[in-house]
Amino acid sequence: MAWAPDGGQAGSTLQALRELASGPRGLTEDEAELRLVRHGANVLPGRRPAGRLRRFGRGLRDPFTAVLLCLGLVSAALASWGTACVITVLVTVSAALRTAGEHRADRAAASLRELIATTATVRRRPAPDAPPAHRELPVDELVPGDVVVLGPGDLVPADLRLLRATGLTVHEAALTGESAPVDKRVPDLAEGAAADGEYLCYQGSSVVSGTATGVVVATGGATRLSGALPDSRRGARERRTTPFDRSVNGIAWTLVRFMLLTAPLVLVASALLRGRGMETLPFAVAVAVGLTPEMLPVVVTAALARGAAALARGGEVIVRRLPALHDLGAVDVLCVDKTGTLTQDRPVLDRAVDGHGADDPEVLHWAAVNALWTLQLAELPVPDALDEAVLDEAGDAVVDAGEEYEGVAALPCAPGRPLSTAVVRRAGDSRFALAGSHLLVVKGAPEEVLERCALDAPERERLLRRAGELAADGLRVLAVARAERRPAQGRAYGPADERGLDFTGFVALRDAVAPTAAEALSVLADRGVEVKVLTGDHPGTAARVCRELGLEPGEVITGSHLDGLPDEELAPLAARTTVFARCAPEHKARVVRALRAGGRTTGFLGDGVNDLAALRDADVGVCPRAGVDVARETADVVLASKDLTALDRAVLAGRRSTGNIAAYLRITLSSNFGNVIAMLVAGLLLPFLPMLPAQVLVQNLCFDAAQLALAFDRPAAATLHRPARLRPRDLLRFVTAFGLLNAAADVATFAVLALSHGGAEEAFHAGWFTENLLTQAMVMLLLRCGRHAAEGPAPGPIRLATTALAVVGLLLPLSPLGPALSMTGLPAVSYALLAGVLVVYGVGLVVARRRYERADGR
Repeated sequence: MAWAPDGGQAGSTLQALRELASGPRGLTEDEAELRLVRHGANVLPGRRPAGRLRRFGRGLRDPFTAVLLCLGLVSAALASWGTACVITVLVTVSAALRTAGEHRADRAAASLRELIATTATVRRRPAPDAPPAHRELPVDELVPGDVVVLGPGDLVPADLRLLRATGLTVHEAALTGESAPVDKRVPDLAEGAAADGEYLCYQGSSVVSGTATGVVVATGGATRLSGALPDSRRGARERRTTPFDRSVNGIAWTLVRFMLLTAPLVLVASALLRGRGMETLPFAVAVAVGLTPEMLPVVVTAALARGAAALARGGEVIVRRLPALHDLGAVDVLCVDKTGTLTQDRPVLDRAVDGHGADDPEVLHWAAVNALWTLQLAELPVPDALDEAVLDEAGDAVVDAGEEYEGVAALPCAPGRPLSTAVVRRAGDSRFALAGSHLLVVKGAPEEVLERCALDAPERERLLRRAGELAADGLRVLAVARAERRPAQGRAYGPADERGLDFTGFVALRDAVAPTAAEALSVLADRGVEVKVLTGDHPGTAARVCRELGLEPGEVITGSHLDGLPDEELAPLAARTTVFARCAPEHKARVVRALRAGGRTTGFLGDGVNDLAALRDADVGVCPRAGVDVARETADVVLASKDLTALDRAVLAGRRSTGNIAAYLRITLSSNFGNVIAMLVAGLLLPFLPMLPAQVLVQNLCFDAAQLALAFDRPAAATLHRPARLRPRDLLRFVTAFGLLNAAADVATFAVLALSHGGAEEAFHAGWFTENLLTQAMVMLLLRCGRHAAEGPAPGPIRLATTALAVVGLLLPLSPLGPALSMTGLPAVSYALLAGVLVVYGVGLVVARRRYERADGR
């Protein structure tokens, strides 16, 4: 049933105009203004952009921030105002950085709309009795009943019913995913109801060729484009739990459970072994704060924002959601469409053969004659892409054909007519049996051309099979035939003359592959990213393109095959299949969901309305700038072009950011874990607190400030060759091993201080404070991402931060602030003994790091 504004069976064009209270001359300006008030602007329903306060509130919802806020409240309740203020500042800075980064990304994405045509040619009248005039109006001012004029290259600004059309073909890939243009026409009254959608042009499609006039039947939220949007897109955009969420939440809750255990353990142990009461509570809170990676929200946001800013600076990639940059680095399977991504969206000639499959230059010659004179005589609004491909391949022979033959007439392709004919003449040409005769050169769909050839049935079937074999190889096949005719007297050439043709051969065309696609696929494979092709095209076409690019297609699975599969069977099939062809939008979304269900981190690159479901269901949705507006809004990442090379750069940026975040977690948690163990041991063995709460606070402040430099590190090259994920189990294994090593260094420091000072409290505090900051500076240098000498020295920010940390550790106890923090200077022998401990600890770190890397396969 054809679509109509009232949802019922479509009537005649006149009936549609009556229902819309319009006419071929268009609306008056006054009536258009009234309808604009009644129907609203012609804009798609969308989510209201979140304000800064709302973004700031969202930045406070991650587990670490919640834990820090709870610790801040406990510190305030205990009158530990310094700790409470520091925690408040850290939380505020983190949320502010995230808010600013996402706000900049949304502004950059919104600015892309300025690069897209936003006007339409509309026929309106200034008064009821005035003649109509064509005006260029903003698309959002269109109303139902407006008469719109379309030409080649125009975007369809609203849902239209055609009033007149000449050779109109429309590209509806944004809606359907089909790469071939669709013929549109106005049905004759005698035909009755036309095919569904044949006389309708939908918003979001574009005119390939021809001209047309249509009346607007739906705008804004009433269009088919709006109806294709998922429900979540019409209101607030809901996102699935992403790999970033799962990783950070897993690490956070592991630490939360450990913290909730640590503080009571300190209190109970102190009460049982030392007889201390609630006076130990501030120390227990300080221990819990010491275990918490307070700077994690700040470092995560800074690392991701730095990577996103670097990508946006070149205008190639805009990250609309900062955590999506981490998810890009974690992607291990990328689903892409064929058209425009792997290919250039234009055909090229693959071969020209005779009826037996042998190469024949004569076939290309006559195909070029047909293409040249069809383009010159038919006055097509837009050159046919297949004709241009033939002429490009013919090269200089095109000039010869133009000089050798004179065009007489042309019968171009048209809706329902998949062939073209060029009529040429040349007196005395030896190719012609009769001097001065005309030659009809016909080119088009094999079944149509062969039907017009003078062939017996077996030969025609043989040639059709040959054409089928070429098509099965992923080629678009055109047959070429010709026939001599005496000049028509007093009449024009027509389809009746296209009979009794002599078959010449076949020309076969293929999609031109994108120049960077093969290299990009190879690079992505080297980086551990598997590419899968999800396309609406023919299976043979998709497989051929993949083979040309060095991507083995294997068995191609079609959308019809997926229809009969339950989800539990689809998951393993999706994992082992490279190419899915004849895919509808729901097929793409099912494949993406199946890959995610199988534990893969899945990215999806799409640009049309038919890709919205898959963009939403993927871990990372990627859309090129030229994609439809709703696809860009749904995507997490926007590319300047539909180019896998730009996407590879975004993947690398994501892995760098994730590597820096992982380095921060490894360094911070192993140091904090070792310090907590040492505090517990010292607290149980010493008659005084091993470190006062104020000293713990100052130490944490110094270390936290230094760790911000890790956001500027250069990750090791090895981390860029595989998907980067924050794995809680791997992190726990690392933290346990290196934390125990850190605790051993602390216990050795206790022994040194006990031997050299006899357990004096202020000297003990000063010695451990100094040793802690020096070991933390050493850990930052030795356990950072780019830690091998071959990768160059540490970046300037890290060298500056570690130097400052060491200087503070050495000089603070000797400064006027030392006595205020209950610390005193140490004799030279103590510094010498501490240096020995640090040397042994450094050697231990290097040995443990190398063993860990070998076990990790680096």
